[in-house]
Amino acid sequence: MSKIFKAFKPLDWVLLFFALCLLGAQVYCNLTLPEYMGAIVKYLQMGAYAHDLGLFWKDILINGGIMLSFVAAIYVSTILVSYLSARVITTVMSRVRHNVFEKVNNFSMKEIGSFSIASLITRSTNDVTQLQMVLIMILNVGLTAPITAVWAIIKILNLSSGLSIVTAVSIVALLLLVAMMFIFVVPKFKKVQSLTDKVNLVTRENLTGIKVVRAFGAEKMQEDKFDGVNTSLTKTNIFIHRVAGIMSPGITLIMQGTSLALVWLGAYLITNGSIDFSTLTEFTQYAMQVIMAFMMVSMLMVMIPRGLVSGQRIKEVLSSTSAITDGALQHQPSMKGTIEFKNVSFKYPGADDYVLKNISFTANKGETVAFIGSTGSGKSTLINLVPRFYDCTDGEVFVDGVNVKDYKLHDLHNKIGYVPQKGILFAGSVKENIKYGNENATDEEIEKALKISQSNFVFSMPEGLDSHIAQGG
Repeated sequence: MSKIFKAFKPLDWVLLFFALCLLGAQVYCNLTLPEYMGAIVKYLQMGAYAHDLGLFWKDILINGGIMLSFVAAIYVSTILVSYLSARVITTVMSRVRHNVFEKVNNFSMKEIGSFSIASLITRSTNDVTQLQMVLIMILNVGLTAPITAVWAIIKILNLSSGLSIVTAVSIVALLLLVAMMFIFVVPKFKKVQSLTDKVNLVTRENLTGIKVVRAFGAEKMQEDKFDGVNTSLTKTNIFIHRVAGIMSPGITLIMQGTSLALVWLGAYLITNGSIDFSTLTEFTQYAMQVIMAFMMVSMLMVMIPRGLVSGQRIKEVLSSTSAITDGALQHQPSMKGTIEFKNVSFKYPGADDYVLKNISFTANKGETVAFIGSTGSGKSTLINLVPRFYDCTDGEVFVDGVNVKDYKLHDLHNKIGYVPQKGILFAGSVKENIKYGNENATDEEIEKALKISQSNFVFSMPEGLDSHIAQGG
């Protein structure tokens, strides 16, 4: 989680500390309430109010007022903790999401290929959301439940060792239930995220290649492919929820069984004079708090593993180092418009065979150089070595007499006008797309670009340069 903690700012830690103080107050109030209830029951049992009704109402109002103030404090602290946790964690996870996006933006094609675009989308969205939910749950419940359980156990041990045995048996039963969840469900969470990647991949491929799919009448094939991964994801989720579904009735059974056992054993102990009714009342409330605390922990045990899987997937992205990094060149060369390849060879990461072998040529300023070859002969690959989408395996590529590896990537890309094989347009206006390479372009420069690209039809569009275009154009 160290990569996640780096996204916390000093103010976030201050707010979290304040939330922890409120949680401490909440636990204290919860664990003090049974004492006042036990005191009232004890006085009633002793018959202390038999001849003094005024004293009865006085004690009821005092103890009841204190109990109500504790309940009010619990209510207010719960609201404040929920607000603070949501505010801090949501803000922090928005930074994490930004960090993941920024990291992916700086990846070379090697890293993008190793993760896959579909997986990177899932990690930037679904995984961040899963981790956010878990962190909020941990802050709201995960910190208070263990403290409440331990403190309540200490309280009940001091009240009655006999009744404590019932609570101990209930705790063991709960722990066995949680252990079963870990054994059967936790391994499935990683599979769920992997299958989510595949669903994302198939959906993205289908939407991107919708024209090809329809042209070849391959809708049924795509549907079958989607059904395959969708069914696998559905079956895995159903299995997880079926096992998780055992938790709720199991916990209810344990809680009700504990209450029944406490009343039965308590009645026996009261008859023998080992304890009094006020002790049983106080003990029962503490026992229920212990069971509730373990119930909340068991719920967390279902969510935390999935959050950890998502956190691990986010960490893999944030920990990855791009294979292509900035060079140390400070001053731009005086030569302009020259590209040179010297004995350049290239093979894709993990491949055995070279795509390019011993390529050497020079393209001077003012010249038009074309590469002609069959599909898959390496024409696009060769061009991709100039802006360093990939780095050559052997040899050197020079732009304006400087090795491309010595340039800062931003400076290198600013030297190159790149026209991809497939034109890409982004959602927005025509003007925003034209200014994509130069945010400060003037209207005259935009008009010149439109004329050079023979895009004069833009001027006849209803809103001209402000006309909206969808993603992909």
